[in-house]
Amino acid sequence: MSELIRVERRPGFCIVVLDRADKMNALTAAMIHQLIATLNDAEADPSCRALVLTGTGRAFCAGADLAGITPDADLAALVEHSWNPLARKLHHLRMPSIAAVNGMAAGAGANLALGCDIVLAGHSAKFLQAFSKIGLVPDCGGSWHLPRLIGIGRARALAMLAEPVPATEAAAMGMIWRAVSDERVMDEAEALATRLASLPTQALLLTRQEFAASTSNSFEQQLALERDLQGVAGRTPDFREGMRAFLEKRPPVFAGRPA
Repeated sequence: MSELIRVERRPGFCIVVLDRADKMNALTAAMIHQLIATLNDAEADPSCRALVLTGTGRAFCAGADLAGITPDADLAALVEHSWNPLARKLHHLRMPSIAAVNGMAAGAGANLALGCDIVLAGHSAKFLQAFSKIGLVPDCGGSWHLPRLIGIGRARALAMLAEPVPATEAAAMGMIWRAVSDERVMDEAEALATRLASLPTQALLLTRQEFAASTSNSFEQQLALERDLQGVAGRTPDFREGMRAFLEKRPPVFAGRPA
C-alpha cells in the first residue's frame, strides 16, 4: 500500500489517513486507486465496522494534484476512471464513514469529505468548491451531495463563487454534522467511530439508502421503500438481538452481519 495513504486500526474500526502533508494531501490518480484499494480492504475485514477518513498537516485534502494534469488532458477520462470510482466506493461503503476534517478541504477534497456519512471538522477547517477558479465544474459527487445538504441556492452560489466556508458556518447551514476545536477533532471522530461500530451496521446502511432516495422519490415511493427496507432489516440477526435485549432489559450486542 502506498506510504501516502496510511491505515491505523482500532477495535471495531479503522482510520484511513491521507499522508501527503507537503502537498496538502492532494491526490494523484495513483493515490486515488490506492485509496479505493484501502477502502476495499476495510470492507473485507469483518472486524472493521466503521471508518474514519482524515488527512495530515494543515489540510484534509486539496483535491486533485494539478501538477500532474496538463492543459490538454482528457479530464472526462480522468474523472471516469479515478474520481467517479472513488465517489461510488465511498457512497456504497459497507460500513458507516466519518470524515475528520483538519484544515482546508478544497475541490474534490471537499466533496470527498461530504461523501462520508458524518462530517466532523476542526474550527480552523474550511470547505471550498474551488473548481470555477480554474474553469472547471464540481466532481467527486459534489453536485449530488451539496444541494442535498444545503439546498440548491446555496450550493449553486458556493460552486460558482468559489468562496471558502468556515467549519462553524458549514455546521450552521447543515453542510456538516459538527464543528469542534482543532485539538478535539480526532478524539471526537474516534469516539463516534467506536459508537457506530457498536450499532447494527446493516440498519445504518439501509438508513443511508433510504435517505439517498428520499429527494427523488414521491411520498408513496418513499413509503414503499421504507416498507421494503424494513423487511430487510427485520431479517437481520441484529434485529433479533435488539428485540431480545429489549425484552431482557439489557444493552444489545450487535454483530453487524446481514441476514
